[in-house]
Amino acid sequence: MTTVIDGKQVAASVISTVTAATSALEKQSGVKTGLAVIIVGDDPASHAYVNSKSRMAKECGFKSVQQTLPAETGQEELAELVASFNADPSIHGILVQLPLPKHLNSERIIQSILPEKDVDGLHVVNAGKLATGDLETGLVSCTPAGAMVFVRRTHGEDLSGLNAVVIGRSNLFGKPMAQLLLNANATVTIAHSRTRDLPAVCRNADILVAAVGRPEMVKAAWVKPGATVIDVGINRIAAPEKGEGKTRLVGDVAFEEAARVAEVITPVPGGVGPMTIAMLMANTTIAAHRAAGQTPPKF
Repeated sequence: MTTVIDGKQVAASVISTVTAATSALEKQSGVKTGLAVIIVGDDPASHAYVNSKSRMAKECGFKSVQQTLPAETGQEELAELVASFNADPSIHGILVQLPLPKHLNSERIIQSILPEKDVDGLHVVNAGKLATGDLETGLVSCTPAGAMVFVRRTHGEDLSGLNAVVIGRSNLFGKPMAQLLLNANATVTIAHSRTRDLPAVCRNADILVAAVGRPEMVKAAWVKPGATVIDVGINRIAAPEKGEGKTRLVGDVAFEEAARVAEVITPVPGGVGPMTIAMLMANTTIAAHRAAGQTPPKF
């Protein structure tokens, strides 16, 4: 029987740990965990995402600050707002919702966030700490951190002797995911669009992670029998069976056929997705504990 991971259930258990740790930190040291979210412009999808982050922060017992700036906001004005949150000791996590309007340099803004408050895990200092195996003082990008929770709950902390293949080499997901697997002693291959005979490479994987943004690219024939398959793709495709002009969400893995071969698999939607916001809350909790000189919880 194939196990289909329930991402909502795992995310709820992470949030439960966050809430308990937040409450304990406040009782013990008087520190209330603070998260600041900045959004520029009026993109409806970004606003929906930011509102869900702010709502979750409040549910976790955080001080939740949301700053909404008009689309025409200048680089300097945005940089000043980030600097004010950097200097505010009551704020432990700073998140700038991406994408920013085209006239703004998002990379400069992200790199201006203090690494210890960079709860998205995108600062070069945090990327460098992960690359050098420092998981004790850095913050890890939320989506790979969430995918890694699934891997650990399936295979344990030590992945010695297991082959892992990550399809995708983005800075946002592919590279940090590979580093996390490597830190857990897996033998890791990063595959991508230039990889020769990609299906054969994937068939060697005990843990196969797909993050390429191509709908249902990974077929059953690519999956080693008994493998763990983590699908990070979110693709919207036409769904004429639902009616004219209707769409549905699918991952990078052809779920129905791959589920017949894999031992453990994540669905889309309802797999990795819910973990991203949960790990954002986890990172904020970790940052607050470190700022207070306390040992953060494990996730």
